[in-house]
Amino acid sequence: MATRLLEGKTALVTGAGRGLGRAFAERLAELGCKVGIHGLRENGPAEYGEGTTLTATAAEIGQKFQTQTVRVLGDLTRSEDADRIVAETSATLGPVDILVHNAGGDIAAAGGKPNPNDAVFIKHEDVRAVLDRNLMSTILVCQAVSKGMMERKSGRILTISSISAFKGNASGAIYSTAKAAVVEYTRCLAIQLREFNVNVNSLAPGDTRTGRFLGTRQVETSRLATEGTLDRIALVDEVARVVEFFAGPLGAFVTGQALRVDGGTQCWPS
Repeated sequence: MATRLLEGKTALVTGAGRGLGRAFAERLAELGCKVGIHGLRENGPAEYGEGTTLTATAAEIGQKFQTQTVRVLGDLTRSEDADRIVAETSATLGPVDILVHNAGGDIAAAGGKPNPNDAVFIKHEDVRAVLDRNLMSTILVCQAVSKGMMERKSGRILTISSISAFKGNASGAIYSTAKAAVVEYTRCLAIQLREFNVNVNSLAPGDTRTGRFLGTRQVETSRLATEGTLDRIALVDEVARVVEFFAGPLGAFVTGQALRVDGGTQCWPS
């Protein structure tokens, strides 16, 4: 059991119904946070066999880690939803001290998995869907929490980007473009919020063995090793543990950074 070094803090984790988002929420709950569990769809956790409903997920996390949670549902590509989700979390749990914006991905595109957004043939509506789900949602939810953090002169914001942001990928062009923009927005926001004592960083995972990842790709058996090599697909908890650094005392003087958590898949400057 982790030390409850964030006892009394309020965290909002977007896209928390399953996969990495749920793991981030559980890690923060284990550290003592009250947690807002956001999802786009009530039945989202069931889509890749990682749960049943968002309501049930929030209750399970609260019970497991003996903390208060609230389920907040909405579309973060809409500014009114982003504002409402932050307001509902704050009204139930207290002002948001920590935002982990995990919602996103290429699931909004209709072109199939794992690469539905190539550079030439992606449909215009899919371009908009992927950009909105990843970039616009980041801007809108960060705006919604930043105002309160600026007033209190305290807060941590962590956006979840991807190693796709740092390397060109013709078959995932729009997703890579959106995540690169998320990283740049994170850096710009970090500069703007420095004087208000608000830390803003980005965590960029590589391949991680979530239900969705394993359910949409053919994976070499050798890459499913759990020890003895870093040339493998990450366990969900190996990525989630890094949130403790950014949200906790060790990250107090770290801002404007993008950290790749990929076992060294990429070993060049960002």
